[in-house]
Amino acid sequence: MDKSPDAFRTISEVAEDLDVPQHVLRFWETRFNHIKPLKRGGGRRYYRPDDVDLLKGIRQLLYGEGYTIKGVQRILKEEGVRFVQGVGRGEQSVPALQTEPAQDAEAGEVADGGQSYEEEGALMPPQHGLSSEALRGLRAALDDLYECDRVLASLKTSGEAPAGE
Repeated sequence: MDKSPDAFRTISEVAEDLDVPQHVLRFWETRFNHIKPLKRGGGRRYYRPDDVDLLKGIRQLLYGEGYTIKGVQRILKEEGVRFVQGVGRGEQSVPALQTEPAQDAEAGEVADGGQSYEEEGALMPPQHGLSSEALRGLRAALDDLYECDRVLASLKTSGEAPAGE
C-alpha cells in the first residue's frame, strides 16, 4: 500500500524514489545544510515531504541541469529553499545559466576578469565533450569518493582501524 503524500519517508524510500544510492543522500546532507531529516533511534533518518521536494530539486539541478555542488549552494542562497523545492516538484523553471568566460590558455587565467567555473559554481564548461550519462556516472563516482573520504576521516577521529589493517 502506498503512503500518504504527507507521510515521512525513510532514507531507503527516498533513495529509491530519486534513483540515487543512500550514501549520496547522506553526503548531500554534509554539503547542503538545508537538508535536515528527523533522526530517531539508532540515527534512522525520516524525511518530511518538504525534505523530499528539496532533495528532488537538488538532484534535478545536479544531475539534470549539470550544476556543481557550489552552483546549487549558490541557488539555495540566492533563490531560497522554496525555489529549489519548486524545482523538485516541477513548478519552477531552472534559472537561466550565464556561461562563464573561456579561460585564456596562454595566461592560465579567465578571460575578461571573470571567475572560473569551479569558483562560480556554474555548469561544467561546455567544451568537456562528455555525454550527460557520462557526467552522471562521474558525479556518482565522485559522490562515492567523498563518502569514502568521510568514512575514513570518521574512523581516524574515532581511533578505529579500517577493516583489513
